[in-house]
This record gives sequence, structure tokens and C-alpha cells, in this order.
Amino acid sequence: MNMKKRIFKLILIVTLFYVPSKSMAWGMLGHRIVGQIAESYLTDKARLQIKQILGNESMAMASNWPDFIKSDKAYSYLSPWHYVDFDKQYSYPEMQQYLQRDTATDAYTKLNFLVAELKKKNLPQDKKVMYLRLVIHIVGDIHQPMHTGHTEDKGGNDIKVTWFGQPSNLHSVWDSGLIEYQQLSYTEYVKAINFPTQLQLKEWKKVNVSKWLYDSSLEADKIYKGVKDGDKLSYRYNFDYVETLNRQLLKGGVHLAAILNQIFA
Repeated sequence: MNMKKRIFKLILIVTLFYVPSKSMAWGMLGHRIVGQIAESYLTDKARLQIKQILGNESMAMASNWPDFIKSDKAYSYLSPWHYVDFDKQYSYPEMQQYLQRDTATDAYTKLNFLVAELKKKNLPQDKKVMYLRLVIHIVGDIHQPMHTGHTEDKGGNDIKVTWFGQPSNLHSVWDSGLIEYQQLSYTEYVKAINFPTQLQLKEWKKVNVSKWLYDSSLEADKIYKGVKDGDKLSYRYNFDYVETLNRQLLKGGVHLAAILNQIFA
């Protein structure tokens, strides 16, 4: 193998291991599922205003812009906007207190910022487009449980596992491994899981970001307890967690619609 081929192979390997980074949640497929589900629960008023902002770009396609733009160094400051790590599992009152004091650059503080900005009537069009794309993405992010994981292991990135025999980590399995294993397009996936009960819809349509984060962190806690460094994950892991995966995607979509309906009321 000549030197050029060796260098190319090394770059490819590094890229493959780098891509499932801490700030990427759900991967392209998961974010599109959340965006597509959300579109089905928009009010007419919200749908019209979103159309005026995004034009012919669907919410499903807009959802991945914040990950795509990371290739541009001018947007590197957005990386911490994708997650909120916690140093322990909080009770809900503890988490509320923590978030009330939260001044860090993270998904919680920036989602609040974006919502407030999008409610402004005089916001420039370019800002509307960028901020709406970010809201769509970040709401999806916080429903990937490892984006509300532990600080000490970087949201599961430091927990090394194999996924069907391939080296991976816990964060990456939840970003994309589980979803891609289902072998569905995002539109097929939405058709398969978009069946919330009326009780779920009633509860999930409430806009309460701190509760969303808390619920996601509870799922993360369960996930942590079900795996250890070096585990070999495959068929059984999918069987045990696919229901959690689908519920988080569905909740993310309904929650996203709820917050957009509030913004564009």
C-alpha cells in the first residue's frame, strides 16, 4: 500500500470514529423523524408562519442544518448548544433548581434564548431561518437520552462498547446505531411509530422544557445501569431498548410541535 493510500485510510478511520461526537444527537435519520412527526401536530397558524420562514424546506430537512454547519469553523460556537450534562441523577425539584441557576452555554439556556428571539416580530429573516432550524434540532437533541447524560463520561462517549461486532461507544449507539438498525427511511419510521394515545398527546403538548430534560435524564439513568464499559451489544440490546428509542423519538416530535405552536401562536 503506497503512502497516499495509507494516509487516506487513516483519515477515513479517524473520521468514522470522530463523527459520533458529543454534539451530534440522533444522527440525520433521527432528527428527520422528530421533525416529520412535529409537522403533523402543528396548528394551521404555526404551519403558515414556519412555511414563510423555511420556504420549501421541510422541518425534517431543516433539522440537520446545525450538524451540517459544524464543518464551518465560523459556527463552532454552536457545539455546546446540543446537550446538557449533569453530574448526577437529580430529582425533579433538584433539576428545576439547577436549571434556574443555569447560565452555561448549553441546550437549556440556548433553547430558551431561541424561543424568546423567535417570538420577536422584528427579527430579521436570516435570523428567523437560523434560529428556527436550531430549535427544531435542539428539541430533538434533548430527547436523545445521552444528551442529558453524565458529565464524567461525556454523555456516554467514554463508555466503549461494540455494536454488532464493530467498535463504538454508548453515545454513538443511541445517536444512530439503534435507529439505523431498524432499516427504515425516516418517512417509513414516522408511519410506524406516530400513534400516541390521547392521554400521551394531552401530556406531551404541555411546554415544560425542564420536565423534558428531567424525563430524558431518567431514561439516560436506566441506560447507564444497563451497560458497562466493554460490553458487546447486538440483538438483545435492540430488543430491550427499541421501545424506549421509539417513545423518545415520538415525544420529541410532539414536544417540538408544542413549542413551535407556542412560539407562533
